[in-house]
Amino acid sequence: MKNEKQSVRQSQDCPDSTEEQNQPPKNLMTNPPKKDYFLPISVMISAVFIVTALMYKTGFENPNNAKKVAISANAENIQGSAIEGEILPSEGFVLPVRWGDLGVKMTNAGVIDKQKLEMLYAERGGLSGEEKKLLENTENGKLRITEKNSGFLLNLFWALGLGTKNDILSRGEMIDPRYGGAGNFASTGGWTLANGDAMDHYSRHPFIVLTPEKQQLVLRVSKNIYRPCCNNATHFPDCNHGMAMLGLLELMASQGVGENEMYQVALQVNSFWFPENYLTIAQYLASKGIAWNDADPKEILGMNYSSGSGYRKILSEVTNPVKKSDGSCGV
Repeated sequence: MKNEKQSVRQSQDCPDSTEEQNQPPKNLMTNPPKKDYFLPISVMISAVFIVTALMYKTGFENPNNAKKVAISANAENIQGSAIEGEILPSEGFVLPVRWGDLGVKMTNAGVIDKQKLEMLYAERGGLSGEEKKLLENTENGKLRITEKNSGFLLNLFWALGLGTKNDILSRGEMIDPRYGGAGNFASTGGWTLANGDAMDHYSRHPFIVLTPEKQQLVLRVSKNIYRPCCNNATHFPDCNHGMAMLGLLELMASQGVGENEMYQVALQVNSFWFPENYLTIAQYLASKGIAWNDADPKEILGMNYSSGSGYRKILSEVTNPVKKSDGSCGV
């Protein structure tokens, strides 16, 4: 938060009292001076103005007042840092899912063209050793999401959600003829890292096979998770964040993660994908006396907070919203 230093300058106008010259002197005996009864009143008025101005100026220049402002700003900064530490911890979060050989399966199937992906990340400093393992190893353990790798995991989950065969893609809003076909969305047309066209892999591969019960779980949860870049739930994954969240939900359901934990993890992941939005939402909650850790993840992920329209309402009630770079809707 930036503190603006205010200053008040006081100026006094001096009336011109120069008298005309070359006038004959007046006979003081024949022209006795008149008593000016208005002079004391004018002096009193001037004094009031001067005292008022000094009090006003002192209010801003008093070092004790400046100290209070500095302490207040410092307190807000400390509080902001504490909130950020809760929402975006530097060590990240360990997700309750094992990645296993999914990276190898997706590159073999062509949902991910490894050469295209490596060329893309070469422009961003190259893939880390851990990121390469997620593409090449077959026995990867649990995933950890951090601020640094959140964009890479977004792309992996995006490919997983796009390529995994699921009724949400083959029977849901994505294929509604009103929208002109599934290939016209950012989540499909924007995936440029496939071998061939992205639609060649759309809901085609059995990367994750769910039981009817697990499918119902994903169906139910996907309808309650929104993202701030639009007004659609994960059940309608028309952008990369929605498609990636669908892939994550499928993976969690397949490995036995319960519904409540799915919401908790989804909020952790969404916060790394949209840090500015969720830090601002945390500010809003704090202004209502609600700690971030006491908030219900399902409620925060819902329409009233996490949709584009819901977030705009929250933003209108926050005095100093957080400014922090968010991820894009592209690879």
